[in-house]
Amino acid sequence: MNEHTLSTRLERVAAHVPPGARLADIGSDHAYLPVALMRRGVIAAAVAGEVAATPFHAAERTVRDNGLEQQVSVRLADGLAAVTPADAITAVSLCGMGGETIRDILASGTAYLNGQERLILQPNGGEQSLRHWLMDNGYRILVEELLQENRFYYEIIVAERAEPVVYSAEALYFGPLLMQARSPVFLAKWQRLLRQKHKTLASFQQARQAVPQAKVQELVQQVQWITALLA
Repeated sequence: MNEHTLSTRLERVAAHVPPGARLADIGSDHAYLPVALMRRGVIAAAVAGEVAATPFHAAERTVRDNGLEQQVSVRLADGLAAVTPADAITAVSLCGMGGETIRDILASGTAYLNGQERLILQPNGGEQSLRHWLMDNGYRILVEELLQENRFYYEIIVAERAEPVVYSAEALYFGPLLMQARSPVFLAKWQRLLRQKHKTLASFQQARQAVPQAKVQELVQQVQWITALLA
């Protein structure tokens, strides 16, 4: 993967960035996403934010090699602290980290956003808590996508501020739109997870030390939800 050829996962993220957007790509790694979008003429400008020195320097190199220093600003900062009001950001992408991490970056960085930005989120797990945060903070989920790449399942969640919306516990768990669409890849993912959860429950019963009851109940609840979903 590079700025010329994005992974399938990042291509799907790129598809949800509005034309003419001013993008903040937080946790940008090599800055492949903003540079690719800039090269294609999709976005007007970008900030590539990185908290660690090594990926920050890698991002700087990608931007420099493509002669985009004027359009893509690479910044070493913690989360959304990479963004300033002068950037006039209209879209924020956070990809390839846990859902809880994305949630925490959004929660601690609300002062850096005006709330009108489109959020394009690609969590690696922890989607439920991320959806919960979006709901609690006045964001409506506009698009959900699930794809499989190299044996792994990836979810993309696109959200914008809107009228308050309340999602059920099951919708937060499965994804309200994914649940409705019931795509083949969605059903395959949950069939696989159901098998894993049955195995986990069996191992709990064999465990020498008692597993906390709350943990067992949570797992039983999830198994019931998945079983009903697949029925």
